[in-house]
Amino acid sequence: MNGWIIFFLLIALMLVGMPISIALGLTVLAFLFTMTTIPIELVSQRLFTGLDSFSIMAIPFFILTGSFLTHGGVARRMIRFATSLVGHLHGGLAMAGVFACALFAAVSGSSVATVAAIGSILIPATQRAGYPKRFGVGAIGTAGALGILIPPSIVMVIFAVTTNVSVGKLFIAGVVPGLLLAAILMSITWIIAKRNDYPRMQRASLREILAAFREAIWGLLLVVIIIGGIYAGFFTPTEAAAMSSVYAFVIVIFVYKELKLRDVGRVLLAAANMSAMLLYIITNAMLFSFLLTSEHIPQAMAQWIIDQHLSTWVFLLACNVMLLVAGNFMDPSSIVLLLAPLLFPVAMTLHVDPIHFGVMMMINMEVGLLHPPVGLNLYVASGIAKMGLTETTKAFAPWLIVMIAYLLLITYVPNVAIWLPNLVYGTSS
Repeated sequence: MNGWIIFFLLIALMLVGMPISIALGLTVLAFLFTMTTIPIELVSQRLFTGLDSFSIMAIPFFILTGSFLTHGGVARRMIRFATSLVGHLHGGLAMAGVFACALFAAVSGSSVATVAAIGSILIPATQRAGYPKRFGVGAIGTAGALGILIPPSIVMVIFAVTTNVSVGKLFIAGVVPGLLLAAILMSITWIIAKRNDYPRMQRASLREILAAFREAIWGLLLVVIIIGGIYAGFFTPTEAAAMSSVYAFVIVIFVYKELKLRDVGRVLLAAANMSAMLLYIITNAMLFSFLLTSEHIPQAMAQWIIDQHLSTWVFLLACNVMLLVAGNFMDPSSIVLLLAPLLFPVAMTLHVDPIHFGVMMMINMEVGLLHPPVGLNLYVASGIAKMGLTETTKAFAPWLIVMIAYLLLITYVPNVAIWLPNLVYGTSS
């Protein structure tokens, strides 16, 4: 009964337009004041301990890294490199957009930043090159979602903090599914472009490829610093995040010189605002998770599923449906913070691999970014292309079907996600 009251309070507060973070906090306070004998002093204690985690420090550092890279010309150089490699193929400009999104996702950690940085350059370029407007918008806007799956992903860090799963293992687990998804999106782009004879660019010479690579190498090295440093044991994920922010500062100020020292304060302020917002949501979500645990709601849910003799595949299907529905109302960070504490214990009871479950949730978050009413990638792409929301939604629709099919693949073929972390760490538990 208490569980229904908790979720009724939360949904009621959200329906009146209250931000998710405040709705979470007020739900906990209202329930503790009226329905339990738990000392209210625990609220301040839990708010403090919710941020008392070394892994959480990675979030502001990765946000700062993404802010520097977005303003520092890194995206433009990655686009040039990607175009030199695949631009001569059918639909090469759109394929380069997908490729560049994968590269930028591997250094920014943000899906929305990836769409904004790559899309602002390539979506207008595909239109000028003669591509149908919907084709370029759909391909590049969808590829921007790779920012959630390809490490370093900020949403992955949030999931790891919420569920106490290794950030390093999650990062490694995102590599193969992320690259596979990028390859699938590029392949579909090529097939559609070849079938419709979309424009091709002139093949780049080896000299042009090498020149583009030399310009992009400073940004690409960030991938080596983050993933290579974690893989080799030189850094923890949090230390890698700190190193990446320092490195990003150096290359955009002193190497590419596209950001002036006087502009650094503006970048720091933007990153601080984003970090404060996320950290505030995290503290309230931790408090909400504590309330769920104290009321034994995840345990009761797990026991109910066991009593109903539901199989693991049915549970995973139900999780996907729940997460996809939640994607209609909340952003990825909020969904993870709200539902991971509820679903993760049940998944562990059913012996679902924790890393596999995390990757599955990340792909659900990607799908949620691609459809209305709160799909952030949809709105960013719509603004860049100057298309109406309805037209942009139609442009995304075929790619949305591809993403859902890929979600089912990862859900029921877990080895795609856990093969590499098992190889690196020897175990995924």
